[in-house]
Amino acid sequence: MIQKLDRTECDSALQALDGWTYSRDGDAITKTYKFKSFVMAFGWMSSAAILAEKADHHPEWFNVYNRVDVTLTTHDCDGLSARDFALAKKFDAI
Repeated sequence: MIQKLDRTECDSALQALDGWTYSRDGDAITKTYKFKSFVMAFGWMSSAAILAEKADHHPEWFNVYNRVDVTLTTHDCDGLSARDFALAKKFDAI
């Protein structure tokens, strides 16, 4: 079973990330990535999809031209888990 993090744990994990913020009343984190072109945005999404699949944790995202809006939450625990913050770090490293 995946454990939902409490607010203190989430605050600490969020401070370690760059550009991520709370959404959905603190039950998710979100970030907007901007790229030089649609092709670069789509390439990033392809790389991110592979990482997400390997982690068995899939983002909610929306793409328009050079922008990708990403939301991470753990549906299995109805909130944020360590998996969300770990995947956010992997996405930032791409």
